[in-house]
Amino acid sequence: MYQSKRGRLPGGSNYNKVVRAARLEHRALQKNAPRRLAYVKSRYFKGKKIFIDEFWMHLKQKPPADRVRRLRLYACAIDLIMNSPFEPTTRINQNKPGEKLHRFTGLSANDEIFYVQIRESKKGRKYFMSTFPE
Repeated sequence: MYQSKRGRLPGGSNYNKVVRAARLEHRALQKNAPRRLAYVKSRYFKGKKIFIDEFWMHLKQKPPADRVRRLRLYACAIDLIMNSPFEPTTRINQNKPGEKLHRFTGLSANDEIFYVQIRESKKGRKYFMSTFPE
């Protein structure tokens, strides 16, 4: 389990405040990337890129209360993806047998357990899918 240096994003249960803080984090990552395709490099995957735009599409499918719950952990999740050396739980995606799902466990600076899920495609590209509390 990785101990994140980042805490939950501020804003309480107000969606607009939380999404504003999360988008600021996202834009900072996006500015560093060529062609504005946001990604982070993962320590566990030996410096390979983890693309994070798919997280926002996945988030739109969730109800508003669940969006806030997941968005508050956005900064913790990015920190975990970048710095965690610990092995995730890996399984084959039942809906698409050629894909793997990696689930990392982390502990936020507020001592809250959370999970980060990364999808690996057949070609080996990795996408940050989701984060959620225990």
